[in-house]
Amino acid sequence: MQALLEFAPLVAFIVTYYLRGIYAATTVLMVAMAVLLIVDFVRLRRVPTMHALSAVLVFAFGTATLVLHDQRFIQWKPTVFFWMVSVAFFASFWIGQRPLVARLMSAALEATQTVPDAVWRKLNWLWIVFYAVLGGLNLLVAFNASERTWVNFKVFGLTLATAVFVGLQVFWLAKRTSDSSQATSPQP
Repeated sequence: MQALLEFAPLVAFIVTYYLRGIYAATTVLMVAMAVLLIVDFVRLRRVPTMHALSAVLVFAFGTATLVLHDQRFIQWKPTVFFWMVSVAFFASFWIGQRPLVARLMSAALEATQTVPDAVWRKLNWLWIVFYAVLGGLNLLVAFNASERTWVNFKVFGLTLATAVFVGLQVFWLAKRTSDSSQATSPQP
C-alpha cells in the first residue's frame, strides 16, 4: 500500500497533464503531495523524510511555476531533489554509523544476510553518482526537448531508471552477501 501512496501524486500529475496541461498538473501535484503528507501522518504518526523533502520542493517550485506562469521551475524540481539526495548520500559517510545506502537497503535483505562495510561504501558512492547523473539528465531533457517529452521522461523514464537501479542492487546484494546463520552454525 505504501508504494501505491508514493506513486499517487505522480499518477495524478501525469493524468492531469494529459487532460489539462502543465499548470493544472502542477496544481494537482501540489494538492496530491499535501494529501500524501496527511495520509503519511495519519498512518505512521510521522512523515518520511523523503516525502517531506519532495513535498517542500513541490510546494516551492510549484508555487513559482504557477505564480510566474513559467514551467521551468517545476522542471527544475526533480534535479534539485536528486542532487539533494546525492548530497545526503555523500554526507552519510560522516553522519551516522552506516552509509545511507546501508540504512535504506538493509530492510530489503533477509535478516541473516550480512554485507561487508566496504561493499556498503562502494554502493553508497554508486548512489551518489546515480542521483547526480539523474539530476543532470533531467536538465538535459527539460531544456532540450519538448514539454511533453520532459513530462514523459520525468514520470516514466526517471521512475523506471530508479526502479531498475534499486532492483538490480537488491538482486546483486542478495546473490553476494554472506548468510550469517550458515557462517555461525557448525558444519557436520
